[in-house]
Amino acid sequence: MSNPKAPAETAETPSIDARLVRKLADILKDTGLTEIEVEHGGLKIRVARELTVAPTTYVAAPAPVAAPVAAPAPAAAPVAEAAAPAPAAVRGDAVKSPMVGTAYLSPQPGADAFIKVGDTVSAGQTLLIVEAMKTMNPISAPKAGKIVEILVADAQPVEFGEPLVVIE
Repeated sequence: MSNPKAPAETAETPSIDARLVRKLADILKDTGLTEIEVEHGGLKIRVARELTVAPTTYVAAPAPVAAPVAAPAPAAAPVAEAAAPAPAAVRGDAVKSPMVGTAYLSPQPGADAFIKVGDTVSAGQTLLIVEAMKTMNPISAPKAGKIVEILVADAQPVEFGEPLVVIE
């Protein structure tokens, strides 16, 4: 049998140029591509790399963990100020985020905030905005009352159910 696969392929397949493979790998690195394939004559070379995007994705996830870190805040000086009104959360009602997104305290950059601590608000008044998927969602006061505490900073990522504002 003069037709076995191995001898026929080695006789017809051109040799692979290591410099070409390295050059293709450099193109992947320089362009940010994940895979490149080149075919010339009977030679076909495919170079692929795995992306390590997962750690980048996980880096974004700890941002909502900042809320639980704010609860045991007596250790940090800036958060200690927020911890001082913590008993206010007991005597007021927390307005929670209805979605995952980014909280904004004003209608646009440079504008005055919707509310400040000490303001009196009416039911239905906009307290802040949560942006989710490029959509600005106004978060309204569920009841009339006094703003006791604002629990988020401007442009802070928030999770579903995370307390945003305390109304007394």
